[in-house]
Amino acid sequence: MSTVLQLATATAAKSGSTVTATIGTITTTVQVARDLTVAAGDVLVVAKVGSGSRAQWFALGRGYTAAPAAVQPTEGPPPVYGVASGRLTVLPTFTGTYRDGAWLTGVDEPAQGAYGGAGNATGVAYYGYKPQSISGATVTGARVALRRGPGGTASAQTATLQQVAGVLFDGSAPSLLDDITGPALAIGDSTVFAVPTAWAQDFVDGNAGGLGVFDADGSPYMRFTGRAASASAWLLTIDWQR
Repeated sequence: MSTVLQLATATAAKSGSTVTATIGTITTTVQVARDLTVAAGDVLVVAKVGSGSRAQWFALGRGYTAAPAAVQPTEGPPPVYGVASGRLTVLPTFTGTYRDGAWLTGVDEPAQGAYGGAGNATGVAYYGYKPQSISGATVTGARVALRRGPGGTASAQTATLQQVAGVLFDGSAPSLLDDITGPALAIGDSTVFAVPTAWAQDFVDGNAGGLGVFDADGSPYMRFTGRAASASAWLLTIDWQR
């Protein structure tokens, strides 16, 4: 059993065998010695006896000749524990385009839109299981590196960025979950574009695993550099803390 002596300030007069008192920054009920009279504002010498749920405070006596205007807390502020944080970079395990009911073979450039009489394309990058390596973390920010390749109108066009279900490429049609207005890029332009924090959190939690480009209207047609052409294509950066 451990005993800790501290100073406390009575917030009211003794009632029965107890009194309410402020100890540090906490107001609590204190047991009072049988023959001790306590008035509001009295400074008490108190002892904490026991630990955990069995701990109790006992007033052993009064301090000073009269109640002072204020008593400085004898306990400091609660400790501040460090927050772990970091940055995870993830390269896609697959980049490609799905069009007319099939994945284009020999092409790893994600594309959106319809061009030259072909169907409306969906470009996808899958990121595998690496985002789940920080499972339990809270995502504070995310961004993706994109570069527009040749194809379509040369001037700046606006992509539609998609969140894609699934973690790995399995040959099935991509399943799109959510979309936002993406970056406006001319051919040859590159950017690092903000990804919704909630999307990246889904990657970390294992609820989704890909990014993509798709426009329901089939326009504009845009192609983006894939893994084969650039080591940083579709690089996803996730800032996190826990």
